Amino acid sequence: MSTKTPSVDAVVVGAGVAGLYAVHTLREHGLTVQGYESAAGVGGTWYHNRYPGSRCDIESIDYSFSFSEELQQEWTWSERFATQPEILAYLEYVADRFDLQRSFQFSTRVESAVYDEVAALWRVRTDDGAETSARFCLFATGCLSATNVPEIPGRDDFAGEAYHTGQWPHEGVDFRGKRVGVIGTGSSGIQSIPLIAEEADHLFVFQRTANYSIPAGNRLFDEETMYRIKADYAERRRQAKQSGGGSPFTPHPKSALEVDESERTRVYDEWWQRGGVLFSKAFPDQLTNLEANDTARVYWERKIREIVRDPALVDKLVPTDHPIGTKRIVTDSGYYETFNRDDVTLVDLRETPIDRITDRGVATTGVHFDLDVIVYATGFDAMTGALHRIDIRGRQGRTLREEWAAGPRTYLGLGVHGFPNLFIVTGPGSPGPLANMVLASEQHLDWITRCITYLDRQGVQTIEPGVDAVDAWVAECNERAAKTLFPSANSWYMGANIPGKPRVFMPFIGGFAVYGQILDDVADAGYKGFVLDGAERSITPTETAAV
Repeated sequence: MSTKTPSVDAVVVGAGVAGLYAVHTLREHGLTVQGYESAAGVGGTWYHNRYPGSRCDIESIDYSFSFSEELQQEWTWSERFATQPEILAYLEYVADRFDLQRSFQFSTRVESAVYDEVAALWRVRTDDGAETSARFCLFATGCLSATNVPEIPGRDDFAGEAYHTGQWPHEGVDFRGKRVGVIGTGSSGIQSIPLIAEEADHLFVFQRTANYSIPAGNRLFDEETMYRIKADYAERRRQAKQSGGGSPFTPHPKSALEVDESERTRVYDEWWQRGGVLFSKAFPDQLTNLEANDTARVYWERKIREIVRDPALVDKLVPTDHPIGTKRIVTDSGYYETFNRDDVTLVDLRETPIDRITDRGVATTGVHFDLDVIVYATGFDAMTGALHRIDIRGRQGRTLREEWAAGPRTYLGLGVHGFPNLFIVTGPGSPGPLANMVLASEQHLDWITRCITYLDRQGVQTIEPGVDAVDAWVAECNERAAKTLFPSANSWYMGANIPGKPRVFMPFIGGFAVYGQILDDVADAGYKGFVLDGAERSITPTETAAV
């Protein structure tokens, strides 16, 4: 029996949106690829997040691949904001359509990726004990894939059913006749609460921090609408790729403070009807000027007070600790209406924090709540969590965890100094979750394959960021973030939901189109800022800021 380590051009970790396109485009460029996925099938976050109400907050026609015109015309979305089952079905269709599954080994977790400096190869070891060597290693592990279950005292003592929204049972959960507690009012909590309330005997919503959420305004697509969309897809994609977030919408040309109240209301009405996260982009200064942001907050609060009948309850549901949009605005379907039900109770953890979990339920400092089911809607260790769960070692055995001990340090969100031929897709330092993740994945992977092609034509074996380029890029990202309201919120963008995690604003906030131009400029200049076979292509902080 041969003990030779299999060798490929590239290893891809993850079979979600980014991993699927990585395999496709690398193979199209003639590379041999081995993909690994810990789940039993494709889909990434959409494979695991099967909780009731799970839905994308970007319109389905935009949250889809643009690389194939045939694919765009073949697939027909049923509604504006697709649910998890439809998105997963789409990704499975893509995998079958382009024969991608044969390049993946499923139910296999990557435990380590270690760079062999002598051979200039990555040694990737999986949980079945196998090892694969590859010239390039691509981490398509996703920004929101490492689930976060808080260390609440007594958590494991609960004798009832307990679930995390990010690891939902495929067979579903029956809430009928049960007393249910949902801990967390981020996206997964807000989306699931209305549907759980319809089944449960009584639902208790444990809210530590109130969130801004806006109705999706969802609707089914009729045949005529889809015909128009497909006929105009090219223009829609062009606009999306020239936008700040990867969707074909641009803010009002004037500041929120430059228009009168009637015009401001008209604009907010328009963006409210668009639904969800896009509301934060109605005016160009909403996320940079607190006075402008307040106009959006006042409008939002007036809308919520029209929905929830109990004014005292609204006071608890209105956020007071962050400007609107500095945490990702949730897209909901009936969330606030749920609190008009007699069988739903809001537990304000600011007033009575959770003391511990008992065998019978949740004990706050004020009351014990007897429960049959606890749902942890507590989100993810965002952007870095999935990477930190893998033992990634670069030159001289230095770990990625050590390199990022004070916060993630990348160049362009793509590469890390000291880790040659390693690429992170939509990683920290890129627009990441601030953009349409499908188009962002395509943007990154098109750049990566262009880069690999360049290396091969130039006879270059390795590429990695120079330390000066990383320093300049980190400074650039911090300076851009500091000019906005985002750092004022304790958000998962800052890592604030994870105890002990450095408080650093992780995404690049300059916008999807601006970022894309920076990528092009770096490539066009022969990959400035990168070290190619030991020779650095020079870059200065001034050059970084200029692009």
